[in-house]
Amino acid sequence: MSRNSVFLVVLLLAGCGSGVNSTADAQKAYLGLDASVDKAITLGFNGFNSATSANISPQSTSGTVSGTMTVTGQVDQGTSSNKGMRLNDSLTNYSDDGKIAYATNASALPSLTINLRNIPNGTLDGSLNGAFTMSGTETGSITLALTFTGNIQAGPNNTVVRAAGTTHITGTATSPSGTYNVDVTR
Repeated sequence: MSRNSVFLVVLLLAGCGSGVNSTADAQKAYLGLDASVDKAITLGFNGFNSATSANISPQSTSGTVSGTMTVTGQVDQGTSSNKGMRLNDSLTNYSDDGKIAYATNASALPSLTINLRNIPNGTLDGSLNGAFTMSGTETGSITLALTFTGNIQAGPNNTVVRAAGTTHITGTATSPSGTYNVDVTR
C-alpha cells in the first residue's frame, strides 16, 4: 500500500468513531425531553397555587416510563396581580420514551422562571435554561435555552392555570449531535 493510501485509510477510520452529528439526532435528544418542559411548567403552577409562603413545597411527577422530576423554588407573595416564580428543575433517571433517560446535576440545576401578569386572566412568560445528562440511545449533555409565552385563566378553587393551547415554547436544544431549534405550542 502506498503512503497516500495508508493516510486515506487512517483518515477514513478516524472519521468512523466520531459519531453522528446531525440536526435529526439533536431533535431526538430534545424530543425525549419535550414533554418534561410542559410538566415542569405545570409543576410550577401547582407550587404557585399551593404556596403559603415564598418557598413552594417540592412538586414532583414521574416520567411516563421511569424516573422523577421535582420542581422547587420561590414564588412572589402579596396582593399584586403580577407574580414571579424562580424555580429549579431536578430530574433523576427521567424518561418519557424509554429510549433516553435524563438526569440533572444537583449543584447546577436547570433554572425555570415563570412570570404571571394580570392574574387570573392575563398572560405568562418565562424561560427554562440548563443542562441535562442523557443516557440510552443518546448520550452526553443536552442544554436547553428555551423561552415561552401564553395566556392564563382562573381555575377551579381559586387557582390560576394555563389556558390550553396558548403556551408557545421557542429556543434551542444543544447536544453533542448539534443544535435543534424548538418551536412548539401547547
